[in-house]
Amino acid sequence: MEYTQLGRTGLKVSRLVLGTMNFGPQTDEAASHAIMDAALDAGLNFFDSANVYGWGENKGRTEEIIGSWFAGGADRRDKVVLATKVYGNMAADGDAWPNHDRLSALNIRRAVEGSLKRLGTDYIDLYQFHHIDRHTPFEEIWQAVDVLIQQGKILYAGSSNFPGYKIAQANETAARRGMVGLVSEQCLYNLVERRAEMEVVPAARDYGLGVIPWSPLHGGLLGGVIRKETEGGRRATGRAAEALADPAMRSRLQAYEDLLDKHGLEPGETALAWLLTRPGVTGPIVGPRTAGQLESALRALELELSEELLASLDEIFPGPGPSPEAFAW
Repeated sequence: MEYTQLGRTGLKVSRLVLGTMNFGPQTDEAASHAIMDAALDAGLNFFDSANVYGWGENKGRTEEIIGSWFAGGADRRDKVVLATKVYGNMAADGDAWPNHDRLSALNIRRAVEGSLKRLGTDYIDLYQFHHIDRHTPFEEIWQAVDVLIQQGKILYAGSSNFPGYKIAQANETAARRGMVGLVSEQCLYNLVERRAEMEVVPAARDYGLGVIPWSPLHGGLLGGVIRKETEGGRRATGRAAEALADPAMRSRLQAYEDLLDKHGLEPGETALAWLLTRPGVTGPIVGPRTAGQLESALRALELELSEELLASLDEIFPGPGPSPEAFAW
């Protein structure tokens, strides 16, 4: 397993991140535990979750599954860099209550206590803001974070789905308080969706944040979706189905799969390996539903993509270019 520093911190994390969003809704507890066992055995030490995972009436279930796995092995918690998130309302759907969501000091305090209980641990390594809060100033957010750090309940703070200017605002405010500030940004980033390269990735790099891409296969679109549809009759769903309905996107995906067939490469593994070549990327989040999917993701670490192949991928899925040139000239 390869390891790297998380942004400008001294924290060493694996170059793949185990996403746990499917634990509970798609994968039962026993299978989820088996996947975490396999991940740890492979040296993957960076696990990502969120307080709302489990969704609907089962919000928090994913954290509970991770907590029960920690309880089953004496050294598991010590080996894992644990990340979770705060923002969404944890009340039952239709029963939302004021101050039970977003990033007020009150909700941050409430949310971290809930996550710690479900996870069965007394600290969270990386506590991430799941979304920007347009109603809470960063001075209040950092005051709450500072208290949690002093209490030993969290070690680092990160963001998720932040635009570049909010990363700047957050860390400039933190600097004025003498705090470390954000150390990571978790954003939608893959071959199909490269808008993060305009401002989010540059802001993260300038402020020393590690970039953690989510949905690296864009909802399965980059995992050989056309081949699966043709050979196995497996129809795409969700984001992938919407994209395939666009003739231009379908043509690009066909070119992508044809290119990788020529090189003898698997689409999903190549999409992950491509992200590992991108400047500023700590590691993409993989969200396996099965142990087999985890094994496939791990193989991406062994791939070395040639400059010729990287250039061909850029031709099929061109990036937007840097800001402001991407929209100004």
